[in-house]
Amino acid sequence: MSIIEEKCKQKGVRLTDQRKIIAKILSESKEVYGSRDHPDVDELHKRVAALDDRISIATVYRTVKLFEESGILVKHDFKAGKARYEINDDHNHLIDINSGEIVEFVDKDIEELQVKIAKKLGYNLVDHKLELYGSKIKK
Repeated sequence: MSIIEEKCKQKGVRLTDQRKIIAKILSESKEVYGSRDHPDVDELHKRVAALDDRISIATVYRTVKLFEESGILVKHDFKAGKARYEINDDHNHLIDINSGEIVEFVDKDIEELQVKIAKKLGYNLVDHKLELYGSKIKK
């Protein structure tokens, strides 16, 4: 069972055969492409169609929207013009403004600082999204 299938089961989201294929492709992006590559709907449809060419782009759009509304996927803009999607888990992004490369990272100090800032301002932190933009340092 894929990561997304497990999340769907936990959240009570019904999975048709077509949704299972879409979930499988999204869940396997790390293994297949070397790192999670945050596909847009067009790229996701190409990958899905390679497994089942009967799945329309409209089905991909509807499924991605359902997964996003259920909290299973997160939608990102990354200032690139097209919405990109990934599994909703706790990590941050560093986006290279020259190449478009997206580096995922988790940093304990940043996580603690975000909680500390929220408390200082009188809030309990319930969610966060951190996107850093930069250019690679030339050696």
